[in-house]
Amino acid sequence: MRIDIITDTFAPDINGVAMTLGQLSKGLSQRGHSVKVLCSGVKSSTGENIRAMRLPGYKEVRIGLPSPFVLRKRWIKKQPDVIYVATESPMGVSAVSVAKALGIPVTTGFHTNFHQYMEQYNLRSLQNVATSYLRNVHSKAFTTFAPSQEVVDWLKSEGIAHAKLLGRGVDTEFFSPAHRDDELRSSWGADAQDPVFLIVGRMAAEKNLPLALTAMEKISHLHPRARFVVVGDGPLRSEWQRHDWIHLAGVQRGDDLARHYASADVLLFPSETETFGNVVLEGMASGLVVVAYDYAAAAHHIIHGENGLKAPKGDAEAWTACAMQAIEVAAQLSLREAARDATNGVSWSGIVREFESALADAARHRKPFLDEQGMKRKPEKLPFRTVFMSDIHLGTLESKADEVVSFLNHLRCEKLVLNGDIIDGWALRRGSRWQNRHSRVIRTVLKKMEKENTEVIYLRGNHDDILERFLPLTFGAIRIVKEHLHNTLDGKKYLVIHGDGFDSVATNHRWLAMLGAFGYDSLLAINRVYNKWRSIRGKEYFSISKAIKGKVKSAVTFVDRYEEQLQKLAHHRECDGIICGHIHTPADKTIGDVHYLNSGDWVESLTAIVEHHDGRLELITYPEFMKRVAENMTSLDD
Repeated sequence: MRIDIITDTFAPDINGVAMTLGQLSKGLSQRGHSVKVLCSGVKSSTGENIRAMRLPGYKEVRIGLPSPFVLRKRWIKKQPDVIYVATESPMGVSAVSVAKALGIPVTTGFHTNFHQYMEQYNLRSLQNVATSYLRNVHSKAFTTFAPSQEVVDWLKSEGIAHAKLLGRGVDTEFFSPAHRDDELRSSWGADAQDPVFLIVGRMAAEKNLPLALTAMEKISHLHPRARFVVVGDGPLRSEWQRHDWIHLAGVQRGDDLARHYASADVLLFPSETETFGNVVLEGMASGLVVVAYDYAAAAHHIIHGENGLKAPKGDAEAWTACAMQAIEVAAQLSLREAARDATNGVSWSGIVREFESALADAARHRKPFLDEQGMKRKPEKLPFRTVFMSDIHLGTLESKADEVVSFLNHLRCEKLVLNGDIIDGWALRRGSRWQNRHSRVIRTVLKKMEKENTEVIYLRGNHDDILERFLPLTFGAIRIVKEHLHNTLDGKKYLVIHGDGFDSVATNHRWLAMLGAFGYDSLLAINRVYNKWRSIRGKEYFSISKAIKGKVKSAVTFVDRYEEQLQKLAHHRECDGIICGHIHTPADKTIGDVHYLNSGDWVESLTAIVEHHDGRLELITYPEFMKRVAENMTSLDD
C-alpha cells in the first residue's frame, strides 16, 4: 500500500505521539509498504512544506496550519491508497477534508486528550468547544484509532462509532535493566542502596506535576537519602529549577534515555490526561516500580502489588501513599522482575500488524483510477475554450503562485488571457524578493504554449506598466497588448482591459497609487498574521481588506463608479460585455444591458473567468475548480 501519514510531530521530537508514529511507519516500511510522513513545519524529500507555528509559551508544541492546496496538489498528482491523520490541528482538519473530497479513504488517530487539557490551563469554559471540535474531525474518518479501551469507549459515547483499539508496544531490548549505570547514579548522588525516583515526560501543566512534587517532598523528609531525577523539558522547568535537591536531566534520547530509566528504581507517573502513557511500559520494561493512576496503560498492564502500584484515578491521597510505599516495594526484586516480565509479550510488531490490517480494510474502499487497459492514469484536465486571469502580482510575498500553477496544470484551454498585474514591478522596485515559485508560474505558461498550443494574450496593467513602451509586441504564440476584443462561441463580443485607466488615482497620481499599494501590502501582512490566529481557533480565512471595501462608504462608491464607467465604455465600443481586473473585486453581473465581469485576483480571492465550449462565461474560484477536478476523477472511476 501507499500510505501518507499527516502529523504535527515526528522524530526527532521527543513525545509519545512522535515515538508511536516512528514505530508504526518503520514497521509498515519493513513490511513492504510505501510510507510517507508529512510533518508540519518540515519540508519533505518530495518538496511539500506544510506551514506551522509554535504554541505561544509552549515552544515544544507545533501547530500545523491549514494546507489544502499543498495536500490537494500532492494527492491529485499521485494518490495514496489510504491516509492516516495523526493530529487534529488545522492542518489535520484540512487533510481530512481534502482526502474526503478526493475520495481517498482517511483514518485518524486519537493520541492526545486535548479537551481535558482545558481544565489544566484554566480554560474549563472551552472544554465543550474542544470536545465538539474533536468530534467533528474524527466523525469524518473511516476508522479512528485509540490506544486504550477507555478512550475507545469515550469516543463511541461521543458518536464516533468507528473507534477502534490500537494498543502500544515497547522495545524490551532497548528499555532493559541491563542498561543500569552506576556512574550515572553516582552523578545523582546515589549509591547502590539509595532509592532513585524518576519522572519522564513534558514538564507541563497537563502532566499533574504539582502532585508529584508534593509526594517527593514528603518522601525526602522520611528518606533523606532518596534521590529525584526529572527527564524532559517544558514550560514548568523554570519553576522546578528552584528545587536544587531535584536533578533536572533535560531531554534524553537514544541510549542515554535507556540508561536513565534503568538507573532509577521508581517511576512516578501522576498524569490523569493520557490516552495511553508510553512511559508506563518503558518503566516496567526497565525493571522499575511504576506508580500511576488506574487507567490507560496502567489499567491494562499493572497489577497492583504484583508488578507495580496504582491508585484510583483522581484520588491524589491514594496516589501519594503509593509513591511513599514505593521505597519498600522497590526492594522486592521479584516485583520488579514481574514488571519486566509483563512487557515481554507487548511487542510493536503485533501492533503494526493490527494497524496494517485496519489500513488495508480502509484502502479497499478506494476505487482505483484506471484506463481501458487497466493501467493507472493521470486525471484528465478540465477543458475550456478561454481562461481569463489577472492580478497575480508575482514578485510579492502574498502572491498565490503555487495555486496559480496548480490551476493551470489542471486545465486545458485554447486561449489564456493574462489581464494585467501579472508581475508586480512596483513591489520589485521596492525591494520585494522574486522567488522560485514565481518563476514556476512563468514556466507553466510557456509550457502550455509549447506543449498544448495555447495562445497567450498578455495585457499590461498598472503594476507592470513598464510594458507600455513596447506595445504591441508579439513573440510566437504570445501577444502583449493594451486591450483585447474577445468573441465567444455564441457570437458575443467582449472588451478585455485591465481597467486601471478608469481609476483616477492610478492614472493621474501615480505616486499616490504606489503609496496605496504599499499600504495594501502592509494590510495583507497584518491579515496573514491575523488569519494564523484564526486558523488555530478553527475559523476560516477572513479578509480584512475585503471587509474594509465592503463597509467603507468611499470604497463601495469607488467600486460602483468603476463598474459604471466600464459599462459605458462597453456601450461606446459596441460590445456585449466587458472583462477586467485591477480592483481585486471578482464580479459577474449585468449592468444595464452590459455583461460586466471582473476576474478578481490571485492574492486573496483566487478567482478567474472561464469560457466553456458553448460560449458560456463563468466566474470560478480556485477551491470550486479543484472540487470539480476531484469530481471529474470520481466520475471517470465510476
